[in-house]
Amino acid sequence: MTARSSSPDSATSPVLLRGDIDGIALLSLNRPQARNTLSEATLAALHDQFASIARDDQVRAVVISHDGPAFCAGHDMKEMTAHRSDPDRGRNYFKALMERCSALMLSIQKLPQPVIAAVEGVATAAGCQLVATCDLAVASETARFSTPGVHIGLFCSTPMVALSRNVANKHAMEMLLTGDMVSAADAHRIGLVNRVVTAGKASEHALELARQIASKSMLTVKLGKQAFYRQRELNLADAYKLTIDVMVDNMLARDAEEGLNAFIEKRDPIWEDR
Repeated sequence: MTARSSSPDSATSPVLLRGDIDGIALLSLNRPQARNTLSEATLAALHDQFASIARDDQVRAVVISHDGPAFCAGHDMKEMTAHRSDPDRGRNYFKALMERCSALMLSIQKLPQPVIAAVEGVATAAGCQLVATCDLAVASETARFSTPGVHIGLFCSTPMVALSRNVANKHAMEMLLTGDMVSAADAHRIGLVNRVVTAGKASEHALELARQIASKSMLTVKLGKQAFYRQRELNLADAYKLTIDVMVDNMLARDAEEGLNAFIEKRDPIWEDR
């Protein structure tokens, strides 16, 4: 497995590490001293990596993990506060930063490959948003989650978008209005994470899940991921219209033909991802 920086301008340690194994891109947030906050450099590094991965047919799944006790503590408040002295009190900077972060979250959803969060520590504010945005999430039993902006007079409005699309309204509102930490067990109960595993094993289990997904036809996975997010925003009738077309296109693909034949012939399919 190789590791490399996504932030070549970093003067010290890279803010993001990448390693590739078995067709899986392993991204690791690498600012433990800053609780892996989504600094400008980290946002840029993640954006660059996802843009690269989107074009890479060799990558079949992505795992996002982290170094240190925090998965991600949200935005870098020191960077943000520094712009209070701007002539506009930071308005343009804050808007640009939120747009950049939102674009990153959308790029994860639009990525052809499934993305899995592996959470060992706390994931708060935009860090919780990142977990909610990932297609799947594996959490250590000691992981915790929150949208704590209300404690400092800053409602977690952008994290709310991803959170409210993962959990039921009342669970989302309780997290947003109280800012309280949610345990890994409760995060699993309300649907924020898929699995809770032994402490220290989140990345291992996320990689195992990624390998399972990577063994499938990537054309099928890509079609399915795209259709999932598109149909979710439609009314029931339009969702069925969309997915009927997706099913027909999928049925005509080579991999679906191979998969059905393999099922009938009781053998393992040979995917060509087309």
